Amino acid sequence: MFQKRLMRIVYLVLFIIMLILLYKGFTNDPQQKAFQDNMPQPASDAPVYVMVFYEAQCPDSKNFVIKQLQPAYTRAPSLIEIQFVPYGKATTSTNADGSLAFDCQHGPSECEANIIHACVIEAVHDAKVRLDMVACMIRDNRIPKDAFYRCAKENGVEIESIQKCYDSPHGAELLKLHGEATHALRPAVSFIPTITLDGQQGRQASILKDLFGEVCKIASGRGPKPLPCE
Repeated sequence: MFQKRLMRIVYLVLFIIMLILLYKGFTNDPQQKAFQDNMPQPASDAPVYVMVFYEAQCPDSKNFVIKQLQPAYTRAPSLIEIQFVPYGKATTSTNADGSLAFDCQHGPSECEANIIHACVIEAVHDAKVRLDMVACMIRDNRIPKDAFYRCAKENGVEIESIQKCYDSPHGAELLKLHGEATHALRPAVSFIPTITLDGQQGRQASILKDLFGEVCKIASGRGPKPLPCE
């Protein structure tokens, strides 16, 4: 019970941070902008915070994770910090007994896959292994549990605690939190995947086609161009 409360606090903190970043990105208040301009900027070699709002059975999400996100991280892991948000265009409701229910764009199996992804994201702390797990599962997620077992074995990920997560109400609670983060995006989600870089949606078409190039533009704008971007 304590662990569940702790994880809810962690996710709430991440949610609040995301709201602050979004507010800073879209406010038109001149005083606020002046305040932001006077704030110290991150060092040029600080990681760019990449939030990936995706769906576990979405072909476009699969394409982005495998062809853009994973290669970009492989080229410069110190330059990219990833936060996965598996939910997309789903909706959340509450049943009469208080349990959570989800309606996902690609059907019930995607809801199951999204919950499994949420549990993996919570449980796997190593950034590279977490990315490799998501990429492995999204590559073939037609049978979500089979994909999880296969990918956990390939990546040396402990199975039991994650299985307990997605077989319990905790997995649904995690997905609900991802839904709240997704619905908080401004502008609102219109395409999946949607990617934010340091809290801003910016040039989505360019991000989806050349993530590494867009990350380098942000990092280079802070000062000297990072070596991986040379």
